[in-house]
Amino acid sequence: MIGGPTVLIEIAGFRLLTDPTFDPPGLYRTAPVRFEKTSGPALPVEAVLPLDAVLLSHDQHLDNLDASGRALLPEAGVVFTTPAGAGRLDGNAVGLEPFETRELTVPGNGRLLVTAAPARHGPPGIEPITGDVAGLLIGIETPGDAIYVTGDTVWYAGVAEVARRFSPRLVIVFAGSAEPRGAFHLTMDANDALETANAFPGATLVAAHTEGWVHFKESATQLAAAFAALGIPERLVVLEPGRATPFPPDGAPA
Repeated sequence: MIGGPTVLIEIAGFRLLTDPTFDPPGLYRTAPVRFEKTSGPALPVEAVLPLDAVLLSHDQHLDNLDASGRALLPEAGVVFTTPAGAGRLDGNAVGLEPFETRELTVPGNGRLLVTAAPARHGPPGIEPITGDVAGLLIGIETPGDAIYVTGDTVWYAGVAEVARRFSPRLVIVFAGSAEPRGAFHLTMDANDALETANAFPGATLVAAHTEGWVHFKESATQLAAAFAALGIPERLVVLEPGRATPFPPDGAPA
């Protein structure tokens, strides 16, 4: 965990980074939505390099891609994101339609399979306001058999369709119940995360994008309490910022 939605993933010899955010705390925008950051990254940009790929759910919001994160993108081998985002970023960005799969290859490391997943950044009808968002799945043998990064989404039919098609062992859930507009949440709240856990019964969930900005209303601690209240605390892992966490945890079989 680097901070916010930014997680460094080391898998099968590859180094991947989700939504890069490395700017310091501060007030970054007041209108039309207030974006105020309350904590900085646990590691500097230099600590996450080199990168084989960035998994970018979307480029249009500062809490998912800030100035320092944007400057980092050319350092990655490739940036997987939405088609609209790839058009804006150009360079090494590759846009994927929902359920489209591309191979990521690095000499000496073999390959990974990267698949885009649908995402909806809030309630029905929010799309013209929030713009396109994607989840990203990582596969080793088959598409989506390893990791699913939800991106900024709520629980809805698109996430349920991901569960029908894929069986990842790890789901990095962007939670926090973000409410920058005050009227509704734009990322998963505890109920959404519990729905996700139920839809992926064979997966461990990792909490991300729960803290670091004033518009997040549910912390990782509160999310963990919800899982514990339902008797499934082992289904959710809360990462310690700046420290590597092995998976499977505690030497459990892969």
